[in-house]
Amino acid sequence: MKTRILTALTGVALLGAVAFIGTGAIAQTADQTASPIAMPATAIAAPQAVPALAPGVITYSPEQATAVATQAEQWLQQLKTARARFLLTAGNGTQLIGTFYLNRPGKLRFDYDDPVKDFVVADGVFIYFYDANLGEQSNAPIGQTLADFLLRSDIRLSGDVKVDSVVESGGLIQIKLSQTADAGAGSLTLGFTREPFQLKKWRVVDPQGSVSEVELFQMQTGVALERDLFVYRDPQKKAGSLNQ
Repeated sequence: MKTRILTALTGVALLGAVAFIGTGAIAQTADQTASPIAMPATAIAAPQAVPALAPGVITYSPEQATAVATQAEQWLQQLKTARARFLLTAGNGTQLIGTFYLNRPGKLRFDYDDPVKDFVVADGVFIYFYDANLGEQSNAPIGQTLADFLLRSDIRLSGDVKVDSVVESGGLIQIKLSQTADAGAGSLTLGFTREPFQLKKWRVVDPQGSVSEVELFQMQTGVALERDLFVYRDPQKKAGSLNQ
């Protein structure tokens, strides 16, 4: 019997492993196939990606690292709404492309381009992953997933997360984060462009060493977004019917 842990919810389409925040919150759904990033048949050609997040070439001093982390924190704090195209790359090289929507606090959506019909949506309380092949959804409270880091109203690069390093490599300023209480639970690296300073890419390494990476492009911030984008609707039900 195959199982898919809800890490697919944030590892495939968002930030990597739910285990990064706490495996106690992970839900399991039986008789499910591998996540979309493991389906080569649905891989879609994507625009040229920026260089991958790689080991640093320039290592920042503690003072520089603090200044950059503060700048990143301030940028994330002021980010309220956004729309962007995204390129997801799995550790096996499989790539998928789609559109990302953000409405902080609490809400986001990832829609894949055709022919992939899967999607991810956070409605302010729960985050849902819909598997079109199975016609089923998995979900978890946002606060029990890594998505909480991006969706919380007060984003801090301190407290329950800590900055492990700040380096510059591959044309990106890279800030590596880990869980303060359990550094072995995985890592999240945020990649920022310098001019303008904004989030370009994130990379998650889970406790088993599996890597997922998401690049954003054509990013627009401060945009008006339809409320319906952040409501989970079961595609198998009639139009307008909410999943309860």
